[in-house]
Amino acid sequence: MKTSNSLLLAFSCVLILTACEQSEPPEEVRIEDELTFSGYTWDIKSSEAPVGPGPNPFSERERDVYVDSKGRLHLNIKQHNSLWYSTEVVSQKRMGYGTYRWTVTGDLKNLTSNVVLGLFTWDNETFDTDGNSEVDIEFAYWGNDSSLSSSMHYSVQPVAFGPYNNERTHRPEIDGDILIGTTTHEFIWTPELIQWKSWKGSEDNLGDVIATWSFNLDNPPKRKFEGGSQSEPIVIPAPGANTNARINLWIASHIEPFPINGEPLEVIIDSFSYESL
Repeated sequence: MKTSNSLLLAFSCVLILTACEQSEPPEEVRIEDELTFSGYTWDIKSSEAPVGPGPNPFSERERDVYVDSKGRLHLNIKQHNSLWYSTEVVSQKRMGYGTYRWTVTGDLKNLTSNVVLGLFTWDNETFDTDGNSEVDIEFAYWGNDSSLSSSMHYSVQPVAFGPYNNERTHRPEIDGDILIGTTTHEFIWTPELIQWKSWKGSEDNLGDVIATWSFNLDNPPKRKFEGGSQSEPIVIPAPGANTNARINLWIASHIEPFPINGEPLEVIIDSFSYESL
């Protein structure tokens, strides 16, 4: 499934829908296994062995995850030495309740069926009480094909019965074509209410609203299960002392350990912002 450099370049030009240049990632935005993006320092996840999510190996190679001269974060799924690698960055800043917003450029309608783009919060220390403090905006088909109207869904963990079939996940019924190009997505996380909203366009030039959703304390609690452990019942998870923002592009390898279409993928995160309550 190796792809020639010329085909890879052509695919990337079509996918990202921006002027395509093959240039070296600027070294000044990286400090070993860190990078700076949108005013924050982010750790680059790296593992040669498969780890979650996926599980996948995760790459820190400079052509796989980097910030370009315009300050945009590039995340890639690529093949190296017969293995397919995903990418993820983790904010060093601890975050909590507040407004999280991402602007993304890419073809989020035509994702292959086992690829996931995640914009979310996480805390390794809060599984028992708050299900890892996870609030999500994800783009994925989870093994289904793109005949579904949209890959986008909003979720609050724990999600007990899959991404499309319970009250803790919302997949807006929208024209998927609107997810091609530049879109902006946010959630506002409070103790009593989480509100999601997406727009066409960029952070500084918002266009039409694509979708909205809200989730409040009137919903029933759920437990999060992992291995042989389970969390306490949770309605709206609370942040913990080590909650941060994360961005990842990964392969749902329980379906296949490579993109179903056999092609590499790149998505650009134009910006990220966080405003605490």
